[in-house]
Amino acid sequence: MVLRVAVALTAELLRPFQEKPAQSAVITDFDGTLAPIVDNPELSDALPGTSELLDRLAAIYGCVAVVSGRPLSFLRKRLACGPGVKLRGLYGMESSREGDATEDTEAEQWRDAVSAVAARGDAEAPPGVSVERKGLTVTIHYRGAPDMAPWVERWSADQADSTGLLRHPGRMSWELVPPVPIDKGTTVLDLAHGCRAACFIGDDRGDLAAFQALDELARRGTYVLKVVVESEEVPAELLLEADVTVPGPEGAFEMLTKLAEVA
Repeated sequence: MVLRVAVALTAELLRPFQEKPAQSAVITDFDGTLAPIVDNPELSDALPGTSELLDRLAAIYGCVAVVSGRPLSFLRKRLACGPGVKLRGLYGMESSREGDATEDTEAEQWRDAVSAVAARGDAEAPPGVSVERKGLTVTIHYRGAPDMAPWVERWSADQADSTGLLRHPGRMSWELVPPVPIDKGTTVLDLAHGCRAACFIGDDRGDLAAFQALDELARRGTYVLKVVVESEEVPAELLLEADVTVPGPEGAFEMLTKLAEVA
């Protein structure tokens, strides 16, 4: 059953985190969660005060992290956080450790294939369809031309078949990624290892893997909280997995603020 946030309900759900903050992990997506969805992906930005709030949380909790399909360089520009906030780009293929950016070695071997697909997208995409280069992944957006959804689906499928890249659906988009065993689920398992409580806040299909990781942690005895940020575009399958929903990025911000209220 999907629950909706209310003051009393939120206090009860968050209590396990606030009782043992040093042994708790607070992990969130970026787009649609910390930042409102916009037509141009390059104009996406976190709500005002988000960086400061994440830093406050990092001073309290054992792990505070943002795990996104965006490149690490993008996250660093939008989130001016201190080193206590862990940033994981491209679902975990890029990470920031001790200030340095690192990339998964196996995924790096697919960079040329991803670049070739992006170049073909630039040359072949119809008007209104945009190609977002992310280094180790590439996303084809049709938000600017919704009637081109069938074309983008077919074209991305052809690219996946011809290159060996994997294809994932997103919000009015398809993404092509290296076939490596890294996703938000493996990244959440790594970040929350050893924690007594862990939550993930997300809004899209890519976050299903993070929720599945929380299910695995729950089987090991961890208290988990799966939070979905509501919108008109949120996938039904994600809502079915939710323990609680919040109304938009503003609701996610409010929930994180409540997590920071530790006596």
